[in-house]
Amino acid sequence: MVQFLSMGIFSRKPEIIEAQAAPQVMGDAFYASNYYYSPAVSRHAAMGVPAVKRCRDLLCTVGSIPLEYKKKSTGEEIAAPRWINQLSKSQPQFVTISYLVDSLLFFGQAFLEITETYQEDGRGSAFEWVANTRVTTEVDPYGQFVTGYSVDGIPRPMSGLGSLVTFQSFNEGVLTTGARTIQAAIDIQKAASIAAQTPMATTILKNTGADLPPLEVQGLLSAWKQSRMTRSTAYLTSTLEAQNIGFSPKDMMYVDSIQASATEISRLCGIPAYYLSADMNTSMTYANILDERKQLVALAFQPYISAIEQRLSMDDISTAGHYVKFDLDSSFLRVEPMDRLLVLEKMLSLGLISTEQAMEMEDLTPNGSDD
Repeated sequence: MVQFLSMGIFSRKPEIIEAQAAPQVMGDAFYASNYYYSPAVSRHAAMGVPAVKRCRDLLCTVGSIPLEYKKKSTGEEIAAPRWINQLSKSQPQFVTISYLVDSLLFFGQAFLEITETYQEDGRGSAFEWVANTRVTTEVDPYGQFVTGYSVDGIPRPMSGLGSLVTFQSFNEGVLTTGARTIQAAIDIQKAASIAAQTPMATTILKNTGADLPPLEVQGLLSAWKQSRMTRSTAYLTSTLEAQNIGFSPKDMMYVDSIQASATEISRLCGIPAYYLSADMNTSMTYANILDERKQLVALAFQPYISAIEQRLSMDDISTAGHYVKFDLDSSFLRVEPMDRLLVLEKMLSLGLISTEQAMEMEDLTPNGSDD
C-alpha cells in the first residue's frame, strides 16, 4: 500500500488510499477458465429492435440528472471535485453517465478508465468510458473474484493511473439473460421485412374456359384492379373464378407478434409496457406527471442510480466521509413552483431555514433573479 495526503479540502492528515478490492464474480456469466461469456446477441443487433432501443433510451434519462457531492454526517452539499460535473474531458457528463447505464443494462457491468489522478492522494480526477467489448477479465482458479483486466488485450493495473473503475449491476445484463427474447424480436422483424420486400398475390382469377390471349388477360386484370378501387363487390362470368391465396399481414399475425414481443422486452428491461406503446398495455393510473415519474424512478431507474452512486461514493473515488448522490429532487422529480413555495413558506414560518437559504434552494440571487 502507498501512503498519500488527502485531497486537502477538509483535512491534511496522512491517509491510506486503496483501490477497490477485487470485484466478486456475481451470476453465472463466467467460464471456469477465467473468461467472461460472450453474449448470445450483440448490442448492435439488439439496438435494431425498436422496443429495446426505447427501453435503453428511457433508462439513459438517468444521465440527465446532475450529481451532488455531500457530507455523510450532515447531508449538506459541499465543494465537489471536478469529476462530479464532468467525469470525462472528452464528452459532456450526460453522455458518460448514459453509456454507463447502457453498459449496465446490456452487459451487467460498466467500466471507467482513470486517465488523470490528483497529485495529493492518487484518486482519479478524470475518467474515460470503456466499451465492454474491449475488456477481457481474468478470475481466480475458483471463478470467484476478478484478478485482472485487459483492455484491447493489454493488461491494466488494478489501481492508479490507467486502472479500471468497475460498476456492477444487479444481473448479468439483458444480452445474456434475455438473449432468446431479443432474438425472437429480431426474427419477427426479419420475417415481416421479408414479407414486405417480396409481396405475394393474394387473389387469382382462374379461367375454366378457353385460354385468353395475353392482351385480353392484361385488360381483364386492369379492369379487376380498377373496379376494386371503386367498389368491394365484383361480377364474374361462368368461366372465371376468384380464389384467395396466401395470407394478409394480419393473418400472419406480424402486428400481434411485434406487440407481444414489445411487452416481453419491457418486462425484460423493467420498463412499464405503456412507455413502449404496446397496444395491450396502455392503461395509466397516475394522478399527475410527478407521480408517474416517481413510479418510473422506483421501478426502473433506481437500480442503475444506486449502482453508480454507491460506486462513486467508495473511498477509492470519493474522500472519506463524503458520498455522491443524484439530485433527483431539483431535476427529474422537481415539483411545481407553487408547491415548492408552499413548502418554503412553511419552513420559514417554523424557523427551519432562513430567507437566504430559501433563496438558495430556489437558485435565486439576493436580488431575486436567477444566477
